[in-house]
Amino acid sequence: MPSTTTVTAPATTTVTAPVTAAPAVGKPLAAPPVRWDVVHLLACAAFALGLALVTTLTPHRVWGVCAALGYGTAALLAARDPRLWTGRALRAATVGAVLLPLALLIVLGGAQSEVGVVEHSGALLLHTGSPYPAHPTALDDYNPYLPGMALFGLPHALLGDTALAPLTDARLWFCAAFVACMYATTRSRTGHAAGSARTGQTAGSARTALLVSFPAVALPLAVGGVDLPVIGLMCLGLALAGRADSGPGPGAGVAAGLAIGAAAALKWTAWPLLPVALVLIAVTAGRSTAVRAAATALLTAAAAVIPVALADPHAFVEHVVLFPLGKGGIQSPATSPLPGHLLAEYVPGGFVLAVALLVASAVAVAVSLVVRPPHTVRAAADRLAVGLGLAMCLIPATRFGYLVYPIVLAVWFRVGAYDERRESRGELGDIGRDRAAWATNGRTRHDS
Repeated sequence: MPSTTTVTAPATTTVTAPVTAAPAVGKPLAAPPVRWDVVHLLACAAFALGLALVTTLTPHRVWGVCAALGYGTAALLAARDPRLWTGRALRAATVGAVLLPLALLIVLGGAQSEVGVVEHSGALLLHTGSPYPAHPTALDDYNPYLPGMALFGLPHALLGDTALAPLTDARLWFCAAFVACMYATTRSRTGHAAGSARTGQTAGSARTALLVSFPAVALPLAVGGVDLPVIGLMCLGLALAGRADSGPGPGAGVAAGLAIGAAAALKWTAWPLLPVALVLIAVTAGRSTAVRAAATALLTAAAAVIPVALADPHAFVEHVVLFPLGKGGIQSPATSPLPGHLLAEYVPGGFVLAVALLVASAVAVAVSLVVRPPHTVRAAADRLAVGLGLAMCLIPATRFGYLVYPIVLAVWFRVGAYDERRESRGELGDIGRDRAAWATNGRTRHDS
């Protein structure tokens, strides 16, 4: 039988080419993400330019022109960089909105009257032991601040007639105190910048620059806002109050008490911080720590206020109590059309009504502290911002500039400058580092 041979065909390999989907006809392209940093800077530039055009105050006009240039330059730098909130843009905004107008105004001798009041009070404190003129006859003679504020005028009193005179301007010391306090709130529980050393320090500097360059802060820094060092110490006091439980022992709460007391020695507007911070300490660190913080704060404030008040009680009451309420020998210039002023000015018995509403709002905030005490720094800052916002609106002698208190308190502890949950894990990095909206092309933004 003849043999048969089986022939097997060679295997064939089929190669399938990738199928590329045809682009959808008429499908719109995805819109580019909104550059909120550019929008923010352009809005700031528009505000500064608008102020320069409408104001009748020379210092404010100088600030408006310089700040508009600074914000505009910062917006251009930000638009050319794919990363958000870069260091270059923030530095340009800070230089244009704070450093340049501050230097020009110091050279030109332009400032708000508060600067002269503080410098004069420093000279009085140095030579007479009291920062309050015994017989004020003009508006600039009145000093509505507590005695601690006069310390910012001491450099001018000591060195104002020397070659160092430009460095003695009280605004420089306001700015230094505010920036130092706000930067200190970005420190972690261990005293080091949160996150890695380099990243944490960069983040703290960037956040501080972002706050300092904001118009509501930059304008008073340049023209002379006495409220900013008060706000800085208040924020520092709140931050330290939230960390009082990290340092057990006899020193727990003392640092917070010192910051709170220092703020209370500057101006009455800082005193609402005391009950809010003490409740926060009591809830998070215990009553004994809160008592220790309260004693430290009260002793610090009393050491600055009581000796001066007893030296001339009449002058103290005239300057610090009656004048801010609009009942001094001269009408206070703080007459912004907010509810308290409108009631006092146009409603019969409106002054009493405004004060009654002010007291009622204070009682309501106090009750809220008992019924629902804050357990975090952010919650405490919000409660304080609400209380101060109501107070600023209801005080008979008030001005729009006072609203910087609730603005800074409500925003600073919310935008990532102090995140207790992430800070305790050492994860606090750049501003908004964990927000997807701030990531581009799969990369996380880092400051340059």
